[in-house]
Amino acid sequence: MTKSLFILAFLTLELFPLNSNEVWTIRKDDLIGLNKPERELTFTRLKSPYTGREDSYLRKEVANAFMEMADAANKDGFRLSVLSATRNFKYQKGIWERKWKAAKGTDTEKALYILQYSSMPGTSRHHWGTDFDINSLEPSWWETAEGKKLYTWLKANAKRFGFFQPYDKENNERLSGYRDEKWHWSYFPLSNKMTLAYNFLVDYEDITGFEGSESATTVQIIEKYVNGIFPAQ
Repeated sequence: MTKSLFILAFLTLELFPLNSNEVWTIRKDDLIGLNKPERELTFTRLKSPYTGREDSYLRKEVANAFMEMADAANKDGFRLSVLSATRNFKYQKGIWERKWKAAKGTDTEKALYILQYSSMPGTSRHHWGTDFDINSLEPSWWETAEGKKLYTWLKANAKRFGFFQPYDKENNERLSGYRDEKWHWSYFPLSNKMTLAYNFLVDYEDITGFEGSESATTVQIIEKYVNGIFPAQ
């Protein structure tokens, strides 16, 4: 079956119930970060003590699951705090282009350097409202005694609440993509649908509008990065 027929088949099934009273349609704008979560009925803003930021928006189902997980962690002596939640295309473009200006080498070399830890605009899971970063963005912190204990707790308990670590290097199943990010967690019941939808609805011509976008095809941003995740178990 051709990709166009796959897309047609998918579009007839793109309505997914979030709960008994709510229906969510996956749109290309949702996938590439052109939506506005603060205006979307399916999003909600996290508040203290679950985050220290005023702009931490997640899809409602994701936010509720995270708060349940954070409450459970708190009972076990751990504090979970969202540092970065949904980021739109413009926000991700700012991150990318700051790093692009500072990077050295050819366009491909610059892209690969940035892609160790940061996504190209239009390809980030942070666009979707299903993924977030917690506690510390520094790999070294997760090697401290405190960081190791929290990570051990997450690996043992996050699955109960629907979460998995998409960028986990401690396995043999993820052979491409970003480096290990112990701080990045994803809500599988929805992000799995978003990943599938991305492959149906987004093409390389949609990945544009920022410095270095021409390198997207060279680095195989969809095949190796969007799809370069550790499957939830």
